[in-house]
Amino acid sequence: MIKKNHDLSVRRQCQLLGINRSSLYYQERPQNTTYQTLQEDLMKQIDKIHTQFPYMGSRKIVIKLKENGYNICRKTVRRLMQKMGIYAIYPKPNLSKRNSKEAVVPYLLRNYDARFPNQVWSIDITYLPMNRSHMYLTAIIDWHSRKIVGHYLSDTLDASSVILAVKEAISQHGVPTIINSDQGSQFTSLEYKNVLKAFGIRQSMDGKSRWADNIMIERWFRSLKTELIYPNEFSSPRDLRKRISEYVTEYNTLRPHAALDYVTPDAVYYSHFSQSLTEVA
Repeated sequence: MIKKNHDLSVRRQCQLLGINRSSLYYQERPQNTTYQTLQEDLMKQIDKIHTQFPYMGSRKIVIKLKENGYNICRKTVRRLMQKMGIYAIYPKPNLSKRNSKEAVVPYLLRNYDARFPNQVWSIDITYLPMNRSHMYLTAIIDWHSRKIVGHYLSDTLDASSVILAVKEAISQHGVPTIINSDQGSQFTSLEYKNVLKAFGIRQSMDGKSRWADNIMIERWFRSLKTELIYPNEFSSPRDLRKRISEYVTEYNTLRPHAALDYVTPDAVYYSHFSQSLTEVA
């Protein structure tokens, strides 16, 4: 989905997606109704519960909501969770039957040690509540350095958002060896698979509903929400986009990371390339 107000220009977004600019038509969203406002508030509460207790399914989320004064049925919670693109994740393999129509690929990273930047990237999408609305953030993290190498904000969950994020990350940082994701429809789509194939990238997917397989990006999403999203009320996508970009820059360049011996992600990421240039010289 092409966005007017984005860090990438409309022309750049069209180039990355292979879309002719003349074919674009923009439509304004209808005015929020009382029902929509209540629904957005409910989704925000569901997201907070899910972020704190990611293993909870709709049944337990209903219980937590009722504890907080929301009289809501499980069917509604399930519907909203589906709209938000969230589901319970488990510390053990989920033995439920996979959808045979999903083009799921194997998980390639069990016991994998990413020793250099761009060996492995993880990509995921998360729901972000706003004041009377919401957006979806696609983010990509480098396994070796924990650097956020790409992100894209959209109001839809379609595959074009993840494709834009991947292409822009590649244009800025080069081509990774592997990109890992969950089994979401965006990542099983033929469009996404073809983009990875065109760049010669190996695709890896988490086990269904397994929390540990993509844990780096999940932890970053949790920090983003607790530190930036929940304490603030964002009224416009432009403001949200600006603050997320600032947060990413601060995280990459200024924050020492415990897993990196308290060095910043940027320092670890770029030190490898500096060392390579020194060795060549």
